[in-house]
Amino acid sequence: MKLKALKAAFPYTIPIFTGFWFLGLAYGIYMNASGFSFVYPMVMSFIIFGGSLEFLAVEMLLSPFAPVQVIIMTLLIQARHLFYGISMLEKFKGMGWKKYYLIFGLCDETFSINYTASIPEDVDRGWFMFFVTLLNHFYWVSAATIGGLVGSLLNFDTTGINFVMTAMFVVIFLEQWLKEENHISSLIGLGVSASCLVLFGKDSFMIPTMVSVIFLLAFLKKPIEKGEVEIS
Repeated sequence: MKLKALKAAFPYTIPIFTGFWFLGLAYGIYMNASGFSFVYPMVMSFIIFGGSLEFLAVEMLLSPFAPVQVIIMTLLIQARHLFYGISMLEKFKGMGWKKYYLIFGLCDETFSINYTASIPEDVDRGWFMFFVTLLNHFYWVSAATIGGLVGSLLNFDTTGINFVMTAMFVVIFLEQWLKEENHISSLIGLGVSASCLVLFGKDSFMIPTMVSVIFLLAFLKKPIEKGEVEIS
């Protein structure tokens, strides 16, 4: 039962493996270039298991201690997981102990596979989702750890390696843009970001931007879904 579920789950995770290894290695190298030992990316990737938050955590660790800001940023960045969890409530029923790991290991890519995959009838649904989650988790932790280990052995200038975080967000944005039937939510994000950058400055615009975007998208959710809002 378990082996059959593993064989069914593995092909779904191959595209995730390539993406996670590239970003995970970059994250580990970035941590090393920032002065941290490999233990940091290894432990953080295992416990946090959230790429965007982990990249931002590097800047947080290097900045003055500001626990309130860290908590707010963490909640805002990972808020989408609340909706993932709600969407998976029915699918996680009857999973037993596996449910707790499935909840812990829920990330964007794992949610996408477990929510949409056509699981063969002769494959146990719980074990299929478990192995999808476990494999993706393993890919990310192993890549981040190896990146942290080899980072100290690489003899090249790592200046600018932190741009990988910016590149990752650009790719996520472009992917979302291509999937949208209309671009209202993306344009709201761009407009609010630009406005908050001007109003609050580059060092303080992140939290006002995220709060404003969440508020606007929540307020305009139904009109956006119905395509009733027009951007002039």
